[in-house]
Parts: sequence; structure tokens; C-alpha cells
Amino acid sequence: MRQIRVGNITIDAVIEREGPWRRPQDFFPAYDEATFKRHLRAMEPEVFDATLGMLVITYQTFLVRTPHHTILVDTCTGEDKGHPPPFDFPGKARWRTELFELGVAFDKIDYVFCTHLHIDHTGWNTTLRDGRWVPTFPNAKYIFHRREYAALEAEFARGTGRHGPMFRDNCLPIVHAGQALLIDDDYALDDAITLTPTPGHSPHHCCVNIASQGQRAVITGDMMHHAIQCCEPGWSSIVDWNATKAIKSRRSFLSLVADADVLLLPIHFPAPTAGRVMTSKDSFSYRFKRD
Repeated sequence: MRQIRVGNITIDAVIEREGPWRRPQDFFPAYDEATFKRHLRAMEPEVFDATLGMLVITYQTFLVRTPHHTILVDTCTGEDKGHPPPFDFPGKARWRTELFELGVAFDKIDYVFCTHLHIDHTGWNTTLRDGRWVPTFPNAKYIFHRREYAALEAEFARGTGRHGPMFRDNCLPIVHAGQALLIDDDYALDDAITLTPTPGHSPHHCCVNIASQGQRAVITGDMMHHAIQCCEPGWSSIVDWNATKAIKSRRSFLSLVADADVLLLPIHFPAPTAGRVMTSKDSFSYRFKRD
């Protein structure tokens, strides 16, 4: 993704991995082949690898630089985490290299926003040092939704669920270091950075709104994983916490931004990533920003 400017704010992508990743029939329980093929003709060519029959999925962080703050939104899977497949892919140092190439060192980050607390959105929160997980960004405040954190904390205490290792390695060290800022739905960093609650993929998933000089953008996290979900908002993914809530949030959000001058930055959409939602017959479509 080329650098995006929203008023006097710049946004860059820091990529950990990209390319064909999952088959749509494996990722969407509501998948219908005829429906997918019908939409595929109108979708952007970058979003699907027809030869392999796989969705093209990117793992990336957005670096947001305002006149006052340097911010990361979501931090991919990170290094040395011992993740199970498919999150154990090699070459993760690319993320660190790309961040440094943008002229940003770890100690220059002021805030880390997590749209939600899953392993592919919190991984670089911490770094392994002398056998301990410590905050990667020593001067940053990490923004966690209070109730999202509480839900995972309770799950971790019970020893149940699949998020325990992530919570232990990526979240607890932040709290123990005194760098966590636990927030609610109405949190605003300032006039430029606010949140929109979009629960469903996780209990308290939020999108991050960016506004400057009359221009607007939204980092959508995992409110949707792929452009097919604009065409078919009722297709939730296998990794959604509550499919019904995810569908409701997605439909509401898409209705609000369709045909509006709002630039979207979906974490998992491939380059050129940034784009807009348009109304399309009785549904929506996604169009990349190419200029």
C-alpha cells in the first residue's frame, strides 16, 4: 500500500506476510460456489488467486502519524511465539524491517491500538528478552478494550478457550509493565482518533476512526476479512466469536460508509488495501483506491 494521507495525518502499511492463504469454502461456513463465482467476476483481481483457489490475505499493521502522535494499529503475529499452523509462517522479521525503513524505531511509538485481542493482531506487542516477554515499544501506551480484556482474562483464569497463550504472552506483560490503557466504546484519543464498536468477530471488537481536515478513514480490523463480505455481509468467518453479531455489525457498518467519502483500511485486504465501499444492486462492493 502506498502511503495514504488523511488531512495532515499519514498512514503506512507494515506487512508481515501476504499472498494466497485460505480456500473460501474452508473459511466461510455459508460459502456457496455459484454465489462466489458470480461475485468474483466483479471483485478486484488482487483478492483471489484463481490458480490456487485461495483468498489472498495480508497480515499488516498500520502506522498512523499525526502531528502529535505516532501510532500502531494491530501488530500481526510477532516473533518467537510458537504459534500453531497456519500462524507459524517464516520470515516474520519483514515486519520489523519495514517499520524501521519507514524511519520509526520501537521507542518512538506513542500508542498501540488493538482492534481486538487475537494472536494475529497482538503479536508484536511483546518481545522475548532474557526468557521473558516484555513490551516491544517501551514508551507506548497500549489501548485494549476493557471488556474484551476482561473476557480473555476470565478465560485465561479458567484455563479454557484457545486464546490463553496469546493473552499470557501478548497482553499480560503489557499490564504488568503498567503500559496498558483499558478503555470503553466511547474512548477518543483526541479529535482525530476515535473508535466505533463492531462486536462479533470478538466480544468487543472496535474499528479505529481517523479524521483530519474534513477527511475520514477507518481501520476496520477483522470486521471483515475479505472483499466477498461486502458482496455477502452474511458470510461470517470460521474465526468469528459470534457470527450473528458479526453479521449485524458488518451490515450496519457497510450501510453507514457505502458511497460516502470514507476511506477504509481493512487489515487483511491485499495491496493496494485502501478503498471505498459502494452500493451494488441489493448489496455492496469494494473498490481499491488506485490513484
